[in-house]
Amino acid sequence: MTNGIDLNDVKRRMDGAINAFKNDLASLRTGRASPNILDPVMVEAYGSRVALNTVANITVPEPRMLGVSIWDKSMVGAVDRAIRESNLGLNPIVDGQNLRIPLPELNEERRKSLVKVAHGYAENAKVAVRHVRRDAMDALKKAEKDGDIGKDDARSLSEKVQKMTDDTISDIDRLLGEKEKEIMHV
Repeated sequence: MTNGIDLNDVKRRMDGAINAFKNDLASLRTGRASPNILDPVMVEAYGSRVALNTVANITVPEPRMLGVSIWDKSMVGAVDRAIRESNLGLNPIVDGQNLRIPLPELNEERRKSLVKVAHGYAENAKVAVRHVRRDAMDALKKAEKDGDIGKDDARSLSEKVQKMTDDTISDIDRLLGEKEKEIMHV
């Protein structure tokens, strides 16, 4: 705690926003099969919505194919429906208690829509970082108003928080640029 705010906590929260953004980007399909593609899929199971990986095992049997082995036979229809309705552009093939999910070639239109999704994820991450900055700035103003820190210390700390924010947002932009290149040039 540096007289009003904990810069390490601010950094940790901003890093959390970047890690969440990285996870979101990992779920975007770029032509290679990856179990992460199905991370956003939520299944209606046992009266609640649960992540797909809690009711099934996801494998990559071939470079352009995903395999989903569902543990409970009664869940096959719900899993199939959840994948189809997930806006991932995937059409599972039901094979008993297993689903085979061929990954179609990415056409130009699909690539552009994936880039738009990536931009949405980036904007969400930036908003999260700005919320962390706002919280830190509010804490600084309160500490200054309460007399815990002086004007110069408050200004110095607010400049540090702003620098951390700028650096984090530039990291988000860099990661977005890399993912955009990967999607468009696969």
